[in-house]
Amino acid sequence: MTDGIPHWVNRIRFSQLLRVLLIGFLVLLLQIPIVMISSLIQERSMTRNEAVEDVTGKWGKEQTLAGPVVAVPYVEHWLEDLPTGGQRPRNAVRHASFLPETLAVEGKIESDVRYRGIFGVPVYRMLLEVKGSYQKPDFSEWGIKPDDILWDRAELWLRISDARAIQNQASLNWNGIPIDFAPGTGDSGGSIPGIHIPLKGCLGGVSSQFSFLLTLNGSVGAYFTPMGRETVVELKSNWSNPSFRGNWLPTERRVSDSGFEARWSIPSLGRNYPQRWNSSSDFEKEIVNSRFGLELLSPIDPYRMSTRSVKYEALFLLLTFLSLWQFEVLSRRRIHSLQYLLVGAAMCVFYLLLLSLAEHLGFLSAYLLASVAVVGLITAYCAAILRRAAWTAVIGGLVGALYAYLYVLLRNEDYALLIGALGLFVILAAVMYLTRRTDWYGVGAQMSAQEKSERTGGDSS
Repeated sequence: MTDGIPHWVNRIRFSQLLRVLLIGFLVLLLQIPIVMISSLIQERSMTRNEAVEDVTGKWGKEQTLAGPVVAVPYVEHWLEDLPTGGQRPRNAVRHASFLPETLAVEGKIESDVRYRGIFGVPVYRMLLEVKGSYQKPDFSEWGIKPDDILWDRAELWLRISDARAIQNQASLNWNGIPIDFAPGTGDSGGSIPGIHIPLKGCLGGVSSQFSFLLTLNGSVGAYFTPMGRETVVELKSNWSNPSFRGNWLPTERRVSDSGFEARWSIPSLGRNYPQRWNSSSDFEKEIVNSRFGLELLSPIDPYRMSTRSVKYEALFLLLTFLSLWQFEVLSRRRIHSLQYLLVGAAMCVFYLLLLSLAEHLGFLSAYLLASVAVVGLITAYCAAILRRAAWTAVIGGLVGALYAYLYVLLRNEDYALLIGALGLFVILAAVMYLTRRTDWYGVGAQMSAQEKSERTGGDSS
């Protein structure tokens, strides 16, 4: 026995294996506030999404343009089998769809940020000039008689995903003849919103030229579909952070702090639907999946980055606690479990500070302020419990290096796994190097003796 304390009790108190297990338990215990912070991040993200829906619902949502398409009705005849035997003739009006030979879209996107409370929503006004050419619709391959083609009911339609946001009374110039667009996509365009015009008496020539101007409000993204045999889309904008999406990336692009310019050139061979089809074919799904365009993204999404940073919290808690434990081993000075918890609580508060500051200052400024505040708090606290400037400086430097390391991980998503694996390897190697000569059996006895000496010295004084 030592001072009335059995040796086995001291062995348990100063067992380094149990100490490491206790550190692991403390890390698990601190997952409770982390789960609450994660829920808060999701809640704030949902609130932001509601603000986005509110703004875009009034200004204009993400826009997708499909068309223009010329639809010509025709009469289909067939024989219907009767239950009593025999057949009777039947007929119905169907629609054949024809795509343009050439399609050129030139647009300018004037972007802005609208706010709902503290949440900013990227919106835009898009000014488009659309022009191209058509060949006269050909029904010969389908065996349709000329008398069954209803030329006087032909239409041209253009699908617009949020037609409510059209800002001008657009008109089509067809071979030099102006024709005003009408609401909806007509009898053949389906239920998707858009605009259309009747082409009665306009399809007599071998080929036709068309053009029209369109002004649209929209938000978040702008997309097109390659409806021409050769489709060319050229866009300019003052938005400096575009994210090009869809089945095709721009063949040419230039992005700078003042905006971007992009050009797509897409031949019809690259898509999964033909230049024309009749009612026996349905390419709706292929048309929807063929869109291309861009999204107007914020440089850094604070909620996405906060969510990613929280995913690393258990690792960073463990590394910080292991650093403190290393000082216990090397300095032969015990740190109380409550002191570990207080340091861990400060690291948990970091994520709350990061989220709240990022909503107002942006992610980079928020990360800098939150990390400086937490590193300063932990360093000041360790100065009180370690009582040595050198050890305190090392702890402060280690915690600061961890937050710098986390920022590198967050900003390099594509290389996060590689950076993380290399970082863990280096940390493990450092721990192994620092403890390579440690007598793990003797550490507990030395700590017990040092504690007894300090207590005796304190009593004698």
